[in-house]
Amino acid sequence: MSVFGRHRSLTMELTKRDVLGRYRGASFGLLWSLISPFLMLMVYSFAFGFVMRARWPQMQQHDTHYSIILFVGLIVHGFFAECLNRSPNLITTNANFVKRVIFPLEILPWSMMLSALFHTLMNFVVFLALHLILDHTLTWTTVLLPVVMLPLVILAMGVSWLLAALGVYMRDIGQITGVLATAMLFLSTAMFPIDALPHRYQWLLRLNPLTFIIDQARAVTLWGHMPNWGGLAVYTVCSVLIFMGGFAVFSLTRRGFADVI
Repeated sequence: MSVFGRHRSLTMELTKRDVLGRYRGASFGLLWSLISPFLMLMVYSFAFGFVMRARWPQMQQHDTHYSIILFVGLIVHGFFAECLNRSPNLITTNANFVKRVIFPLEILPWSMMLSALFHTLMNFVVFLALHLILDHTLTWTTVLLPVVMLPLVILAMGVSWLLAALGVYMRDIGQITGVLATAMLFLSTAMFPIDALPHRYQWLLRLNPLTFIIDQARAVTLWGHMPNWGGLAVYTVCSVLIFMGGFAVFSLTRRGFADVI
């Protein structure tokens, strides 16, 4: 956190460049950050809600559309998947910064993560609009979503530092993370409730770090429940340990970045 505090303005400038660069030249510009999640939701809703006829136990009880339930899982997964997929190439694609002795390389994962959070926020804006239009309701516990997401943000930051460092020395990691991100989507409760699996296979979903956050995000945004504070506390402690470990690995290996690149 101290690195981010010392270089806050530079981090925010890199984040701004990253966000705007993604839509540079596009006719709709930043509007794509709102259009893309809507189109993505339509595809997944058709595939899983209409073709595969997936259902949620709470749909009738809370009168909630399947698309809205699905969207919460996609938002959580989308944030983590973006950090996971981009981290291994973060240093190698910014080789010009590596050659500069005074440039704080530690902030590159920060700017990437903030960019992912921006798109998560845009997705959430679309979610609120669709939830209000389709279900005609919003729960006050929705304001607790940032609290639910915070442990995942800490975890994503630690993983990003770790993968950014390892990606310099092992270029194949970038190929693995793409498959891993897809596996984490389908081996979580993003697409279907955990009770849809036989009991002997449910441990596969529970091992996925996204499952708990997805379930808690739905609890506060859709069902009007309070978060599982005990579970969030344990998750946060584990995330902080990974955060510190990832930064330690990054700090120890960064001296060799310039030689490898």
